[in-house]
Amino acid sequence: MEVVQVLRMNGGLGETSYANNSLVHRKVILMTKPITEEAITQVYRSVDAIANRFCIAELGCSSGPNSLVVAAELINVVHQLSRSHDRQLPEFQILLNDLPGNDFNSIFHSLLPKFRAQLNQEMGSKSTPCFVYGVPGSFYGRLFAANSLHFVHSSYSLMWLSKVPEGVEKWNKEEIYIGSRSPAPAINAYYSQFRQDFRTFLRCRLEEVVEQWC
Repeated sequence: MEVVQVLRMNGGLGETSYANNSLVHRKVILMTKPITEEAITQVYRSVDAIANRFCIAELGCSSGPNSLVVAAELINVVHQLSRSHDRQLPEFQILLNDLPGNDFNSIFHSLLPKFRAQLNQEMGSKSTPCFVYGVPGSFYGRLFAANSLHFVHSSYSLMWLSKVPEGVEKWNKEEIYIGSRSPAPAINAYYSQFRQDFRTFLRCRLEEVVEQWC
């Protein structure tokens, strides 16, 4: 069975769910917050006037409190920039992507209402329409229409390969990952697969991101 059909984080809100075991991932998101803010600021300032619709894709969103935390921060940055430049806020599209087995129901049932309430509280009368969609599928393929995305974010996701590297079973028999005992052929196989996957990822996003911001 292919990886895309079986790989997922534990859904729900139970003790072993991703939602209750994602603190490390949250810390990484907070560590990279200055980089993310700088990137969205550069996108905003790269055009004379921001588009009426601003589309953000979160790739590998999983299902938990981290799913919408970056989107909320990006919207807040655009809100502040729009206010300082006396521009009208755009409408936002948030596209949440993960593999088909992801617990999208938890996102829309439990997290989305809190997300909307947070936006209304922080932005007040300046609140703008924000439309959130779930997009199941592998990001090692096309997911979105050409020239439709303005900003793409992914955290703790690209280390997942699209498939088990060919031949690795015979080289790495005692491990399910690359470890200190992994022989050189196994390491090379993983590296080769990652390089192939990453190139595919970039080619797909090149088609999907609005051309002037590539």
